[in-house]
Amino acid sequence: MPGPTRGFLGRRRAAGDPRLPPGQYDAGSDWPVLTAEPTPRIAPETWTITVDGEVETPTTWTWDEAHALPSSEYRGDIHCVTTWSKFDTRFGGISVDSLLELARPTAEGRFVMATSKTGYTTNLPIEDVTGGKAWLVWEFDGKPLTAEHGGPVRMLVPHLYFWKSAKWISRITVLKRDQPGFWEQNGYHDRGDPWKQQRYQGD
Repeated sequence: MPGPTRGFLGRRRAAGDPRLPPGQYDAGSDWPVLTAEPTPRIAPETWTITVDGEVETPTTWTWDEAHALPSSEYRGDIHCVTTWSKFDTRFGGISVDSLLELARPTAEGRFVMATSKTGYTTNLPIEDVTGGKAWLVWEFDGKPLTAEHGGPVRMLVPHLYFWKSAKWISRITVLKRDQPGFWEQNGYHDRGDPWKQQRYQGD
């Protein structure tokens, strides 16, 4: 696996904006591309999303079937653990709630594991992806999401550090017990709240 890209090293900081969590800087018009794995090229017509695990109705949606679900939009800020933040973003897609309402998690389903086409994984409490807090998105600023930023479809969990917003999302597995994902196994915090600077285990 190639080494992390330059953005993982961090950059300048500009304090003073109340929208900036502690330790973050405003990336302005930039959107740093950060990845520790090769960028896959996934044709939309071959993309699918599966919700399985502790659910009553495991379901897979194709690109067209996902687009037939109620559309939803996120407007707001995003924050990366590498210390950049980007204000006033606009993403289009569907709410994760729409998928889970159809798959129906059991009462024992308390966590989810998001898995990318590349095999990348990240874990979240189910409370962090329900109640209008998480999306699957395929548009950014009204245009198709590029492969470098996780297109054709990525997860978006904007209230947590961006490693929780899995690029190239292909599966959401509902779990009884928490299991660490890729970065969580490598020392990152289990939850990743930017306002609490939950960057690494022990923060």
